[in-house]
Amino acid sequence: MTRKEEERHLLKRSKEFLETAEYQTSKGFYDLAVFSLEQALQLFLKSKVLAEGIDYPRTHSVRGLLEILSDLVPENKKPIIQSILKNYLLELGMLEDAYITSRYVMREFTKQEAEKLTTAVKEIMKNVT
Repeated sequence: MTRKEEERHLLKRSKEFLETAEYQTSKGFYDLAVFSLEQALQLFLKSKVLAEGIDYPRTHSVRGLLEILSDLVPENKKPIIQSILKNYLLELGMLEDAYITSRYVMREFTKQEAEKLTTAVKEIMKNVT
């Protein structure tokens, strides 16, 4: 698979996870929805790292991926990513927690958390172009 094909595949999967999260939220499956949101953002950011010409690291940290992107993007885009890291600090942390807690810890997310995180993920995706 070429880098461009992998980038497109990751973007497609990211959109599918986002759509899945919205469905899960509508059904009241908030824990699963938040996990799907983390996956959506993680795959989206990995596709953006690929688009910048390097292979993405084998990490699940959405904050780490944003920091990597900040180093890769042109100077005029760095403030956008730095702003996301600052303004969505808590949401990014919750998404990373969701990745871990979905497997190892009993952590329940509320409807309000799932909805707030959905909004955050969509905003981040819209601004990281």
